[in-house]
Amino acid sequence: MIPAPFEYHRPDSVEAALALIAQHGDDARVVAGGHSLIPMMKLRMAEVPHLVDLQAIGTLKGICIDAGRVHLGAMVTQHELIVDEALASAAPILREAALQIADPQVRYMGTVGGNVANGDPGNDMPGLMQALDAVFTLQGPDGTRDVAARDFYEAAYMTAREDDEILTQVSFEIPKGGQSYEKQKRKIGDYATAAAAVILHKQGDQCSAASIAMTNLSDTPVWSEAAGAALVGTGCDKAAVDAAVAAMLGDIDPTEDNRGPVEFKKHAAAVILRRAIARAWDRA
Repeated sequence: MIPAPFEYHRPDSVEAALALIAQHGDDARVVAGGHSLIPMMKLRMAEVPHLVDLQAIGTLKGICIDAGRVHLGAMVTQHELIVDEALASAAPILREAALQIADPQVRYMGTVGGNVANGDPGNDMPGLMQALDAVFTLQGPDGTRDVAARDFYEAAYMTAREDDEILTQVSFEIPKGGQSYEKQKRKIGDYATAAAAVILHKQGDQCSAASIAMTNLSDTPVWSEAAGAALVGTGCDKAAVDAAVAAMLGDIDPTEDNRGPVEFKKHAAAVILRRAIARAWDRA
């Protein structure tokens, strides 16, 4: 449980961090909260000769809500997502999801940027960010660029971020309507066996817009456009929810592992999505 020797760097700006990455190339890795990379290093599953810690970079911190849009610095912790009252009012689904991540010790250190950037299909925030239609801002040696969360994930641990780029910000429009994040897990603090992020907008007695994303049911988070479309124009009655669940099941591709066989995971996904739709509809 002792990592291989490494050099520790603590830059105070994104530019300095990028310079370290350029200097050391494949021998350098950035670390945010450290809950994914550090255990890998301790188990000798990852050897990182140069560790670039982002915690001293002030521009990567802070929560800003302006002109109908939420901006989260990449180093905002999950604890900060929970305690920020303005954020909880604008997008309560973030607090609901963050409270289901690991335990308080992890949430004090774990960051939104680290959660979305490493491409772990078990992480909670990637699917949620797809439901919110969030945008990830990346900064590299050639400047900054924005990538939609729905285009960011390519495979497990493979994303659109280049090795010489740092994810600096997550932003999204303040969501309208009812929101819910439901998660089934084996024990407290575990990754999801299945999780669903649902955002529903109601006009009159009908659903006018719906966004649905699923977590840990494929090698990437799954934004199910068809599942959302099945609810639009309906009162989210049983037939509509059945259609949404069927559409979602057609989009996911779970594999058997220590969380259960494929059929169990599909069953859990269906149960979780039904609960999330019902709760979001009640809140819409």
